[in-house]
Amino acid sequence: MDKKVVEKAKTHFENLVTEQLARVERMKKGEEWTDFGGLKPIIVGIIGGDGIGPYIAADAQRVLETMLADELKSGKVEFRVIEGLTIENRAKVNKAIPDDVLEEIKKCHVTLKGPTTTPRKGDPWPNIESANVAMRRYLDLFANVRPVKVPREGLDWVFFRENTEGAYVLGSCGIDVTEDLAFDFKVITSQGAERIIRLAFDHAKKNGINRVTIVTKANVVKTTDGKFLKIGQKIAEEYPGIECDDWYIDIMTAKLVDPKRRTAFKVFVLPNLYGDILTDEAAEFQGGVGTAGSANIGKKYSMFEAIHGSAPRMVKEGRAQHADPSSMIRAGAMLLSHIGFPEKGKKLEMALDICGQYEKKLVMTGRSDGATGNDFCDYILATMKDPELEKRWKAYTG
Repeated sequence: MDKKVVEKAKTHFENLVTEQLARVERMKKGEEWTDFGGLKPIIVGIIGGDGIGPYIAADAQRVLETMLADELKSGKVEFRVIEGLTIENRAKVNKAIPDDVLEEIKKCHVTLKGPTTTPRKGDPWPNIESANVAMRRYLDLFANVRPVKVPREGLDWVFFRENTEGAYVLGSCGIDVTEDLAFDFKVITSQGAERIIRLAFDHAKKNGINRVTIVTKANVVKTTDGKFLKIGQKIAEEYPGIECDDWYIDIMTAKLVDPKRRTAFKVFVLPNLYGDILTDEAAEFQGGVGTAGSANIGKKYSMFEAIHGSAPRMVKEGRAQHADPSSMIRAGAMLLSHIGFPEKGKKLEMALDICGQYEKKLVMTGRSDGATGNDFCDYILATMKDPELEKRWKAYTG
């Protein structure tokens, strides 16, 4: 055994442990939640990202600006377009988020972000970290919240996916010990697990939901997943009116497609990797990942985004204007609710359901035989003008 190789690996791990212990101390200090009611203006950053991102971000911005026309005029809300979070720019400076771009993002209270490309082996880019993972860490966006609703099938799910630890937080910090041995690392902290689990239970209590499901693989990944599950079960004792059950990720993916069981689930809370997998599966019931938005919530900052990728091939083939903006716009609806306009958010969600799931007067195919994103935005805006919107929505959803 080569002692130098072992010592190198030990040093690498020591540095990671030191970094994570410092993060724990920062979490212990805590931070107050942003009060949007006391802000003027509420600054909303629009980040285009890569590939189709700038196209669908512009579509979503147009919808939000229409809905917030009065607030923009009065100075209650301000929009800022943030450039530079492209793969070309990130590769140029060899950073997940260029310093100047990060500073602009920090000047905003919330951001609406298009998809960004994460390089993988074989790509013509350096091995830089995911911009999403980096942003969640830099801004401490610990909660990834993804709702999935299909009323006609009785599905009304909200997923609380931990965002700042788990298998992703050190995803670019693994080590090739030798040509034959590679290590990656998974991190769960008491503070990180507690805040995401408590947020899930608080959401359930606030909305009159009587069940929270914890998803792990604690039977095999005993230390980290075991900690997450143990903390969840302890927190559940503080919410006697809410049933708490736990499932392993493998069987949970099966039960999500089981028509006899899936309608019983309501709120899920789970570590990062499992949340990524399960929410993509769940989105298929709603029409696919192109229709689902997500919120990345922190106490100070929040970021709302499409959950799908940047689809660079669509740009290369000249089809970007046909990209479906539904996911971005649904994220915009979540943003509206988060910054203090829940009725506007609900109205936009109803219009999205009508246009995307039920009436489908325009069909998005991603090609010239389908509608453009701009056409779809026109459809949504026209639908929201209907004074009978809610009645129309209830007729479809029952």
